[in-house]
Amino acid sequence: MEQRRLKRKTTGQLSGMQVMFAAVLAIGLILAISFSSRITENQPLQETRNDVQRQIEELREIQATLVAERDFVASDAYVEQWARDEGKMVRPGEHLVIPVPSGINIEATPVPEINVPIQTAPPEKKPWELWWLLFFDSDPPQF
Repeated sequence: MEQRRLKRKTTGQLSGMQVMFAAVLAIGLILAISFSSRITENQPLQETRNDVQRQIEELREIQATLVAERDFVASDAYVEQWARDEGKMVRPGEHLVIPVPSGINIEATPVPEINVPIQTAPPEKKPWELWWLLFFDSDPPQF
């Protein structure tokens, strides 16, 4: 019996247990790679989901504000506020006071105009200066 074990070890044959272990290891590696790729594919979707969830929360806040404003506009308090502020209406027994400008005429201080000549184009060169630049590639002499 010992000779069989020694013989098997020396010949380099794989046992059934080693083959099964290698197969399980290969399948586990394939599954790990597959799950890893699925996780990396899911990350942009999760970011998009978080953005959409944030937008939903913002829109719900806007909706709550608009509903509160709608309820106020439908109330009697809004009608009374509008009537007093913009409608210039008063209750019985009250007096409407409208400020009238006084007869004093106040003149505004005139702003002095400042005209500064601005040259927007480069100064024109004389014809002989243009010829000088054409032939000598240097600035013409100053006389």
